[in-house]
Amino acid sequence: MTSDLKKCKLKDVCIKITDGSHFSPKPQNNGYPMFSVKDMLEHCFDYSNCKYISNDDYTKMERSGCVPQKNDILVAKDGSYLKQIFICKETKKEAILSSIAIFRPNPDIIIPKYLCYLLKSPKIYNHISLNCVSGSALPRIVLKDFKTVDIEIPTLEIQQKIAKVLGAIDDKIELNNSINQNLEQQAQAIFKSWFIDFEPFGGTMPDDWGIGTLEDIAEFSNGYAFKSSELLNQPENNCYHVFKQGHINRGGGFNPTGTKSWYPKDKSVGLEKYVLKKGDVLMAMTDMKDNVAILGNTALMEIDDKYIVNQRVGLLRCKNDYGISYPYLYILTNSTDFLTDLRKRANSGVQVNLSSTEIKNSEVIIAPKEINQKFDVIVKPFFEQIFANDIENERLTQIRDTLLPKLMNGEIDVDKVEV
Repeated sequence: MTSDLKKCKLKDVCIKITDGSHFSPKPQNNGYPMFSVKDMLEHCFDYSNCKYISNDDYTKMERSGCVPQKNDILVAKDGSYLKQIFICKETKKEAILSSIAIFRPNPDIIIPKYLCYLLKSPKIYNHISLNCVSGSALPRIVLKDFKTVDIEIPTLEIQQKIAKVLGAIDDKIELNNSINQNLEQQAQAIFKSWFIDFEPFGGTMPDDWGIGTLEDIAEFSNGYAFKSSELLNQPENNCYHVFKQGHINRGGGFNPTGTKSWYPKDKSVGLEKYVLKKGDVLMAMTDMKDNVAILGNTALMEIDDKYIVNQRVGLLRCKNDYGISYPYLYILTNSTDFLTDLRKRANSGVQVNLSSTEIKNSEVIIAPKEINQKFDVIVKPFFEQIFANDIENERLTQIRDTLLPKLMNGEIDVDKVEV
Protein backbone atom coordinates (compact mmCIF):
# COMPACT_ATOMS: atom_id res chain seq x y z
CA MET A 1 0.00 0.00 0.00
CA THR A 2 2.90 2.37 0.75
CA SER A 3 3.78 2.83 -2.91
CA ASP A 4 0.23 3.99 -3.64
CA LEU A 5 0.30 6.83 -1.11
CA LYS A 6 -0.33 10.32 -2.43
CA LYS A 7 1.34 13.23 -0.64
CA CYS A 8 -0.65 16.45 -0.25
CA LYS A 9 -1.87 19.07 2.21
CA LEU A 10 -4.95 18.69 4.36
CA LYS A 11 -6.57 21.62 2.54
CA ASP A 12 -6.10 19.78 -0.80
CA VAL A 13 -8.53 17.01 0.16
CA CYS A 14 -11.28 19.29 1.48
CA ILE A 15 -13.84 21.38 -0.37
CA LYS A 16 -14.08 23.59 2.69
CA ILE A 17 -12.27 24.12 5.98
CA THR A 18 -13.81 26.75 8.17
CA ASP A 19 -14.30 27.85 11.74
CA GLY A 20 -17.63 28.08 13.50
CA SER A 21 -19.39 31.36 14.18
CA HIS A 22 -17.50 34.12 15.99
CA PHE A 23 -20.60 35.68 17.48
CA SER A 24 -22.70 34.25 20.27
CA PRO A 25 -26.46 34.59 19.65
CA LYS A 26 -28.76 35.14 22.59
CA PRO A 27 -29.97 31.76 23.87
CA GLN A 28 -33.66 30.97 24.24
CA ASN A 29 -35.76 28.08 25.54
CA ASN A 30 -36.38 26.48 22.16
CA GLY A 31 -35.53 26.81 18.49
CA TYR A 32 -32.43 25.50 16.74
CA PRO A 33 -29.70 23.79 18.81
CA MET A 34 -26.28 25.44 18.89
CA PHE A 35 -23.14 23.72 20.12
CA SER A 36 -19.65 24.50 21.30
CA VAL A 37 -16.72 22.25 22.15
CA LYS A 38 -18.16 21.45 25.58
CA ASP A 39 -21.13 19.77 23.88
CA MET A 40 -18.99 17.33 21.85
CA LEU A 41 -18.94 13.64 22.72
CA GLU A 42 -16.89 10.93 21.03
CA HIS A 43 -19.34 10.30 18.20
CA CYS A 44 -22.00 13.01 18.42
CA PHE A 45 -23.27 16.15 20.14
CA ASP A 46 -24.65 16.15 23.66
CA TYR A 47 -28.09 17.79 23.62
CA SER A 48 -28.60 17.68 27.39
CA ASN A 49 -27.31 21.21 28.08
CA CYS A 50 -26.93 22.87 24.67
CA LYS A 51 -28.21 26.37 23.86
CA TYR A 52 -31.09 27.10 21.48
CA ILE A 53 -31.23 30.05 19.11
CA SER A 54 -33.87 31.83 17.06
CA ASN A 55 -34.64 31.21 13.39
CA ASP A 56 -33.08 34.56 12.44
CA ASP A 57 -29.84 33.78 14.27
CA TYR A 58 -29.75 30.29 12.79
CA THR A 59 -30.18 31.73 9.28
CA LYS A 60 -27.34 34.17 9.94
CA MET A 61 -25.05 31.33 11.06
CA GLU A 62 -26.12 29.22 8.09
CA ARG A 63 -25.17 32.02 5.68
CA SER A 64 -21.76 32.32 7.32
CA GLY A 65 -21.11 28.60 6.87
CA CYS A 66 -21.46 27.57 10.51
CA VAL A 67 -24.02 24.81 9.93
CA PRO A 68 -22.53 21.33 9.41
CA GLN A 69 -23.68 19.03 6.63
CA LYS A 70 -23.80 15.26 6.39
CA ASN A 71 -20.27 13.77 6.15
CA ASP A 72 -18.58 16.92 7.48
CA ILE A 73 -15.81 16.25 9.99
CA LEU A 74 -16.10 18.35 13.15
CA VAL A 75 -12.96 19.01 15.18
CA ALA A 76 -12.79 20.67 18.59
CA LYS A 77 -10.14 23.38 18.45
CA ASP A 78 -9.86 23.90 22.20
CA GLY A 79 -8.40 21.45 24.68
CA SER A 80 -7.85 17.78 23.88
CA TYR A 81 -8.95 17.64 20.26
CA LEU A 82 -8.20 13.93 19.76
CA LYS A 83 -11.16 12.90 21.89
CA GLN A 84 -13.48 15.45 20.29
CA ILE A 85 -13.73 14.75 16.60
CA PHE A 86 -16.49 13.01 14.71
CA ILE A 87 -18.28 12.78 11.40
CA CYS A 88 -21.80 14.16 10.88
CA LYS A 89 -23.87 11.11 10.05
CA GLU A 90 -27.06 12.93 9.15
CA THR A 91 -28.23 16.41 8.29
CA LYS A 92 -29.87 18.21 11.19
CA LYS A 93 -30.85 21.80 11.75
CA GLU A 94 -28.03 22.69 14.12
CA ALA A 95 -25.33 25.36 14.28
CA ILE A 96 -21.91 25.55 15.90
CA LEU A 97 -19.73 28.13 17.63
CA SER A 98 -16.15 29.13 16.90
CA SER A 99 -14.50 26.47 19.06
CA ILE A 100 -15.38 23.82 16.45
CA ALA A 101 -13.86 23.59 12.97
CA ILE A 102 -15.70 22.15 9.96
CA PHE A 103 -13.81 19.98 7.46
CA ARG A 104 -15.84 19.18 4.34
CA PRO A 105 -14.00 16.39 2.47
CA ASN A 106 -13.86 16.16 -1.32
CA PRO A 107 -15.38 12.70 -1.97
CA ASP A 108 -13.45 12.38 -5.23
CA ILE A 109 -10.20 12.45 -3.25
CA ILE A 110 -10.91 11.22 0.26
CA ILE A 111 -13.67 9.23 1.94
CA PRO A 112 -15.20 11.13 4.88
CA LYS A 113 -14.75 8.25 7.33
CA TYR A 114 -11.13 7.86 6.29
CA LEU A 115 -10.47 11.56 6.85
CA CYS A 116 -12.03 11.30 10.30
CA TYR A 117 -9.74 8.39 11.23
CA LEU A 118 -6.75 10.11 9.63
CA LEU A 119 -7.24 13.16 11.87
CA LYS A 120 -7.43 10.84 14.88
CA SER A 121 -4.24 8.97 13.97
CA PRO A 122 -1.25 9.41 16.32
CA LYS A 123 0.97 10.73 13.52
CA ILE A 124 -1.38 13.60 12.66
CA TYR A 125 -2.35 14.29 16.26
CA ASN A 126 1.28 14.52 17.38
CA HIS A 127 2.07 16.88 14.50
CA ILE A 128 -0.92 19.10 15.32
CA SER A 129 0.00 19.21 19.02
CA LEU A 130 3.56 20.30 18.26
CA ASN A 131 3.02 22.64 15.31
CA CYS A 132 -0.56 23.92 15.15
CA VAL A 133 -1.46 24.82 18.73
CA SER A 134 -1.10 28.16 20.51
CA GLY A 135 -1.74 29.20 24.09
CA SER A 136 -0.85 27.46 27.34
CA ALA A 137 -3.73 28.08 29.74
CA LEU A 138 -6.18 27.02 27.02
CA PRO A 139 -4.39 25.38 24.08
CA ARG A 140 -6.11 26.16 20.78
CA ILE A 141 -5.57 24.78 17.30
CA VAL A 142 -4.65 27.47 14.77
CA LEU A 143 -6.80 26.73 11.75
CA LYS A 144 -4.52 28.31 9.13
CA ASP A 145 -1.68 26.04 10.30
CA PHE A 146 -4.00 23.05 10.44
CA LYS A 147 -4.92 23.49 6.78
CA THR A 148 -1.32 23.11 5.63
CA VAL A 149 -0.58 19.87 7.49
CA ASP A 150 1.14 17.32 5.24
CA ILE A 151 -0.78 14.07 4.81
CA GLU A 152 -0.45 10.88 2.80
CA ILE A 153 -3.52 9.13 1.43
CA PRO A 154 -3.94 5.80 -0.34
CA THR A 155 -6.34 5.06 -3.18
CA LEU A 156 -10.07 5.42 -2.61
CA GLU A 157 -10.36 1.64 -2.64
CA ILE A 158 -7.87 1.24 0.19
CA GLN A 159 -9.45 4.13 2.09
CA GLN A 160 -12.81 2.42 1.86
CA LYS A 161 -11.40 -0.85 3.21
CA ILE A 162 -9.66 0.83 6.14
CA ALA A 163 -12.79 2.83 6.97
CA LYS A 164 -14.84 -0.37 6.85
CA VAL A 165 -12.56 -2.19 9.30
CA LEU A 166 -12.40 0.65 11.81
CA GLY A 167 -16.05 1.59 11.24
CA ALA A 168 -17.20 -1.92 12.13
CA ILE A 169 -15.56 -1.54 15.55
CA ASP A 170 -17.10 1.89 16.09
CA ASP A 171 -20.51 0.57 15.02
CA LYS A 172 -20.32 -2.12 17.70
CA ILE A 173 -19.30 0.47 20.30
CA GLU A 174 -22.23 2.70 19.34
CA LEU A 175 -24.62 -0.28 19.44
CA ASN A 176 -23.47 -1.11 22.97
CA ASN A 177 -23.90 2.54 23.96
CA SER A 178 -27.42 2.53 22.54
CA ILE A 179 -28.27 -0.66 24.46
CA ASN A 180 -26.88 0.88 27.64
CA GLN A 181 -28.92 4.03 27.18
CA ASN A 182 -32.08 1.96 26.73
CA LEU A 183 -31.34 -0.16 29.80
CA GLU A 184 -30.71 2.89 31.94
CA GLN A 185 -33.91 4.55 30.72
CA GLN A 186 -35.85 1.43 31.70
CA ALA A 187 -34.29 1.49 35.16
CA GLN A 188 -35.12 5.20 35.53
CA ALA A 189 -38.73 4.57 34.48
CA ILE A 190 -39.13 1.84 37.10
CA PHE A 191 -37.56 4.09 39.76
CA LYS A 192 -39.94 6.91 38.87
CA SER A 193 -42.93 4.56 38.93
CA TRP A 194 -42.06 3.16 42.35
CA PHE A 195 -40.43 6.00 44.29
CA ILE A 196 -41.84 9.18 42.74
CA ASP A 197 -45.29 8.34 41.34
CA PHE A 198 -45.91 5.36 43.73
CA GLU A 199 -47.83 3.63 40.95
CA PRO A 200 -47.56 0.06 42.39
CA PHE A 201 -48.78 1.42 45.75
CA GLY A 202 -51.99 3.18 44.73
CA GLY A 203 -50.42 6.49 43.65
CA THR A 204 -49.53 7.79 47.12
CA MET A 205 -46.61 7.15 49.44
CA PRO A 206 -47.50 4.24 51.77
CA ASP A 207 -47.82 4.97 55.48
CA ASP A 208 -44.94 2.66 56.39
CA TRP A 209 -42.48 4.66 54.22
CA GLY A 210 -40.49 7.51 55.71
CA ILE A 211 -38.53 10.67 54.95
CA GLY A 212 -34.84 10.75 55.80
CA THR A 213 -31.56 12.10 54.52
CA LEU A 214 -28.95 10.80 52.10
CA GLU A 215 -26.71 10.16 55.10
CA ASP A 216 -29.27 7.65 56.41
CA ILE A 217 -28.87 5.42 53.35
CA ALA A 218 -25.29 6.06 52.21
CA GLU A 219 -21.83 6.77 53.57
CA PHE A 220 -20.27 9.91 52.08
CA SER A 221 -16.61 10.94 51.88
CA ASN A 222 -14.53 13.39 49.87
CA GLY A 223 -11.85 12.32 47.43
CA TYR A 224 -8.16 12.61 48.27
CA ALA A 225 -6.38 15.93 47.70
CA PHE A 226 -3.53 14.86 45.44
CA LYS A 227 -0.76 17.33 44.68
CA SER A 228 -0.55 17.96 40.95
CA SER A 229 3.18 17.22 41.10
CA GLU A 230 2.40 13.71 42.39
CA LEU A 231 0.24 12.77 39.41
CA LEU A 232 1.55 11.14 36.25
CA ASN A 233 0.46 12.29 32.78
CA GLN A 234 1.26 8.90 31.28
CA PRO A 235 0.47 5.45 32.69
CA GLU A 236 3.24 3.35 34.14
CA ASN A 237 3.22 -0.18 35.48
CA ASN A 238 1.25 -0.70 38.68
CA CYS A 239 -0.66 2.60 38.70
CA TYR A 240 -4.19 3.65 39.61
CA HIS A 241 -6.25 5.77 37.22
CA VAL A 242 -7.18 8.97 39.06
CA PHE A 243 -10.95 9.52 38.99
CA LYS A 244 -11.69 13.22 38.43
CA GLN A 245 -14.82 15.20 37.61
CA GLY A 246 -14.02 14.76 33.92
CA HIS A 247 -15.09 11.16 34.31
CA ILE A 248 -18.67 12.24 35.11
CA ASN A 249 -21.04 12.86 32.19
CA ARG A 250 -23.68 15.55 32.05
CA GLY A 251 -26.89 14.05 33.27
CA GLY A 252 -24.93 11.32 35.01
CA GLY A 253 -22.85 8.39 33.86
CA PHE A 254 -19.25 7.27 33.69
CA ASN A 255 -16.91 8.61 31.02
CA PRO A 256 -13.83 6.33 30.95
CA THR A 257 -12.09 8.67 28.48
CA GLY A 258 -12.25 11.57 30.96
CA THR A 259 -9.34 13.46 32.47
CA LYS A 260 -6.23 11.31 32.32
CA SER A 261 -3.93 11.17 35.35
CA TRP A 262 -2.30 8.25 37.11
CA TYR A 263 -0.94 7.60 40.60
CA PRO A 264 1.62 4.93 41.55
CA LYS A 265 0.22 2.17 43.73
CA ASP A 266 3.41 1.99 45.76
CA LYS A 267 2.73 5.55 46.97
CA SER A 268 -0.88 4.87 47.95
CA VAL A 269 -0.25 3.17 51.30
CA GLY A 270 -2.81 4.57 53.72
CA LEU A 271 -5.12 5.68 50.89
CA GLU A 272 -7.04 2.41 50.64
CA LYS A 273 -10.38 4.07 51.44
CA TYR A 274 -10.05 6.17 48.26
CA VAL A 275 -9.60 3.14 45.98
CA LEU A 276 -12.87 2.64 44.14
CA LYS A 277 -14.96 -0.51 44.06
CA LYS A 278 -17.62 -1.74 41.67
CA GLY A 279 -20.91 -0.04 42.51
CA ASP A 280 -19.37 3.08 44.05
CA VAL A 281 -21.30 6.26 43.21
CA LEU A 282 -19.13 9.33 42.42
CA MET A 283 -20.55 12.87 42.61
CA ALA A 284 -19.29 16.10 41.00
CA MET A 285 -18.98 18.69 43.78
CA THR A 286 -17.75 21.71 41.79
CA ASP A 287 -18.88 23.46 38.61
CA MET A 288 -18.63 26.78 36.83
CA LYS A 289 -21.08 29.43 38.04
CA ASP A 290 -22.07 30.59 34.55
CA ASN A 291 -22.31 27.09 33.10
CA VAL A 292 -23.57 24.57 35.62
CA ALA A 293 -23.44 21.30 33.74
CA ILE A 294 -22.48 18.39 36.01
CA LEU A 295 -22.85 19.74 39.56
CA GLY A 296 -24.37 16.97 41.69
CA ASN A 297 -24.42 14.46 38.84
CA THR A 298 -23.00 11.05 39.60
CA ALA A 299 -21.15 8.28 37.81
CA LEU A 300 -21.22 4.60 38.65
CA MET A 301 -17.95 2.69 39.02
CA GLU A 302 -18.02 -0.57 37.10
CA ILE A 303 -14.79 -2.26 38.17
CA ASP A 304 -12.81 -2.94 41.35
CA ASP A 305 -9.42 -1.45 42.22
CA LYS A 306 -8.68 0.39 38.97
CA TYR A 307 -9.37 3.99 40.06
CA ILE A 308 -8.52 6.16 43.04
CA VAL A 309 -10.76 9.17 43.67
CA ASN A 310 -9.57 12.79 43.52
CA GLN A 311 -10.74 15.75 45.63
CA ARG A 312 -13.97 17.57 44.72
CA VAL A 313 -15.47 14.23 43.79
CA GLY A 314 -17.77 12.82 46.45
CA LEU A 315 -17.77 9.08 47.12
CA LEU A 316 -21.09 7.47 48.07
CA ARG A 317 -21.39 3.89 49.27
CA CYS A 318 -24.70 2.29 50.25
CA LYS A 319 -25.42 1.33 53.84
CA ASN A 320 -27.04 -2.05 54.39
CA ASP A 321 -29.75 -0.95 56.82
CA TYR A 322 -32.52 -0.47 54.25
CA GLY A 323 -31.62 -2.99 51.54
CA ILE A 324 -30.62 -0.20 49.17
CA SER A 325 -28.03 -0.99 46.51
CA TYR A 326 -26.11 1.08 43.95
CA PRO A 327 -28.81 1.20 41.20
CA TYR A 328 -31.20 3.04 43.55
CA LEU A 329 -28.51 5.43 44.78
CA TYR A 330 -27.23 6.20 41.28
CA ILE A 331 -30.68 6.86 39.80
CA LEU A 332 -31.77 8.88 42.84
CA THR A 333 -28.77 11.22 42.70
CA ASN A 334 -29.29 11.94 39.00
CA SER A 335 -33.05 12.48 39.29
CA THR A 336 -34.41 15.94 38.49
CA ASP A 337 -35.97 16.69 41.87
CA PHE A 338 -32.90 15.59 43.80
CA LEU A 339 -30.51 17.63 41.64
CA THR A 340 -32.70 20.74 41.64
CA ASP A 341 -32.87 20.75 45.43
CA LEU A 342 -29.16 20.01 45.85
CA ARG A 343 -28.01 22.70 43.42
CA LYS A 344 -30.14 25.30 45.20
CA ARG A 345 -28.08 24.65 48.31
CA ALA A 346 -24.68 25.01 46.61
CA ASN A 347 -22.23 27.71 47.69
CA SER A 348 -21.81 30.23 44.88
CA GLY A 349 -18.71 32.26 44.01
CA VAL A 350 -16.56 32.18 40.90
CA GLN A 351 -17.41 28.50 41.06
CA VAL A 352 -20.38 26.72 42.61
CA ASN A 353 -19.51 24.15 45.24
CA LEU A 354 -21.42 21.50 47.13
CA SER A 355 -20.49 21.02 50.76
CA SER A 356 -20.32 17.58 52.32
CA THR A 357 -22.95 18.68 54.86
CA GLU A 358 -25.48 19.76 52.25
CA ILE A 359 -24.99 16.55 50.26
CA LYS A 360 -25.51 14.37 53.32
CA ASN A 361 -28.55 16.41 54.40
CA SER A 362 -30.37 15.93 51.08
CA GLU A 363 -33.91 14.74 51.72
CA VAL A 364 -34.81 11.25 50.47
CA ILE A 365 -37.79 8.94 50.66
CA ILE A 366 -36.98 5.68 52.45
CA ALA A 367 -39.07 2.64 51.62
CA PRO A 368 -39.13 -0.55 53.71
CA LYS A 369 -36.23 -2.94 53.21
CA GLU A 370 -38.27 -5.55 51.32
CA ILE A 371 -39.42 -2.95 48.75
CA ASN A 372 -35.85 -1.80 48.11
CA GLN A 373 -34.69 -5.39 47.75
CA LYS A 374 -37.44 -6.14 45.21
CA PHE A 375 -36.44 -3.06 43.22
CA ASP A 376 -32.82 -4.17 43.30
CA VAL A 377 -33.66 -7.66 42.00
CA ILE A 378 -35.45 -6.13 39.01
CA VAL A 379 -33.03 -3.33 38.16
CA LYS A 380 -29.54 -4.55 39.07
CA PRO A 381 -29.33 -6.95 36.06
CA PHE A 382 -29.76 -3.91 33.79
CA PHE A 383 -26.66 -2.33 35.28
CA GLU A 384 -24.68 -5.56 35.24
CA GLN A 385 -25.30 -5.69 31.48
CA ILE A 386 -24.30 -2.03 31.16
CA PHE A 387 -21.04 -2.80 32.98
CA ALA A 388 -20.36 -5.74 30.66
CA ASN A 389 -21.02 -3.61 27.57
CA ASP A 390 -18.77 -0.81 28.87
CA ILE A 391 -15.93 -3.26 29.49
CA GLU A 392 -16.36 -4.65 25.99
CA ASN A 393 -16.32 -1.10 24.59
CA GLU A 394 -13.04 -0.41 26.37
CA ARG A 395 -11.54 -3.52 24.81
CA LEU A 396 -12.89 -2.59 21.37
CA THR A 397 -11.52 0.94 21.71
CA GLN A 398 -8.08 -0.43 22.50
CA ILE A 399 -8.25 -2.71 19.45
CA ARG A 400 -9.36 0.17 17.22
CA ASP A 401 -6.67 2.51 18.50
CA THR A 402 -4.03 -0.19 18.01
CA LEU A 403 -5.18 -0.95 14.47
CA LEU A 404 -5.54 2.70 13.45
CA PRO A 405 -1.87 3.66 12.97
CA LYS A 406 -0.92 0.23 11.62
CA LEU A 407 -3.60 0.35 8.94
CA MET A 408 -2.74 3.95 8.09
CA ASN A 409 0.96 3.28 7.52
CA GLY A 410 0.48 -0.09 5.78
CA GLU A 411 2.05 -2.14 8.58
CA ILE A 412 -1.09 -4.30 8.49
CA ASP A 413 -2.45 -5.38 5.11
CA VAL A 414 -6.08 -4.31 5.18
CA ASP A 415 -7.04 -7.15 2.81
CA LYS A 416 -6.05 -9.65 5.51
CA VAL A 417 -8.27 -8.12 8.20
CA GLU A 418 -11.62 -9.81 8.61
CA VAL A 419 -14.63 -7.63 9.41
